[in-house]
Amino acid sequence: MRGGTGEPSGPSAKDVSPVEFIYEQSVTGGMPDILAENLSGKAVMGSDGTELGMLYNITMNLKTGTLADLVVEPDEQIDPDNVDFPTDEEGNFELPVQRVQAVKDYIVVQR
Repeated sequence: MRGGTGEPSGPSAKDVSPVEFIYEQSVTGGMPDILAENLSGKAVMGSDGTELGMLYNITMNLKTGTLADLVVEPDEQIDPDNVDFPTDEEGNFELPVQRVQAVKDYIVVQR
């Protein structure tokens, strides 16, 4: 409290609210609106149970605010030639968000 006025000390609620990335759901489905902080540090798994790697980054359309791709750093034990996702110049997988099926302990993507 500041000077006994009843006002909270520190940053206001608007200063500490997490950023929410909104994206359009496709006609065939898609993942519901989620907070980007819920994706941070998650492992990514294919719907067949294959561990693909760790989420490295998220790309988005800055004009619309819609998520575009999840950039995944491949697991050391996975053969990138056996994964049919495009890769960036650093060898990371670029997974379209439309392929995300679930976000729990893992981010599960359709393979």
